[in-house]
Amino acid sequence: MGESEQTTLEKILNTACQEFLHKGFQGASLRSIVRQAGVTTGAFYGYFRSKEELFDALVKEPYTHILEMYRTILDDFQKKSPEAQCTNMAEYTKASMARMTAYIYDHFDRFKLILCGSEGTIYENLIHDMTQMDCDATRNFAETMDQSGIPMKRVHPQLEHMLTSSMFYAYFELVVHDISREDADEYIEQLVSFCEAGWQRIMGF
Repeated sequence: MGESEQTTLEKILNTACQEFLHKGFQGASLRSIVRQAGVTTGAFYGYFRSKEELFDALVKEPYTHILEMYRTILDDFQKKSPEAQCTNMAEYTKASMARMTAYIYDHFDRFKLILCGSEGTIYENLIHDMTQMDCDATRNFAETMDQSGIPMKRVHPQLEHMLTSSMFYAYFELVVHDISREDADEYIEQLVSFCEAGWQRIMGF
């Protein structure tokens, strides 16, 4: 790809990012993106066949990466001994969220798009997808504790889903409300402490 071609593609992507951020996927206009990028319609269609494909180019990689990162975090936790899972959950959660947050802030505009502008696309389900992953992991955790003879109360599945979903909504407020990177660490530490205290109380471990 020559320098001029790369510059054209960058113009399209940068302009599209701003258009999607301001108007959302459904409200964004390809005509507006092409005009503001200063390229011809033919040049645009040389790179992308549709608005969906353009949005995909902006958010698919970070969306996939954060889900894989969280899946790895949950898998690694499950490999720990039952005693380590029970006693080190809060510390592991804080460290894991710090890793995720570092990646999110390195791709902040892309996650802003996912969280605030993806309605009408497959990417609007990020919080739902992460909630489901976490609920599955919580059930595995409870089974591990049972098998290890560590007493634990069961949580109603609907309440479990609601509380987990609420935690992720609170977490991603970092992006939705443009919390500074400097304030993110304290935000996460307090959020995790609040959530862990609640889970420990209702699960009794």
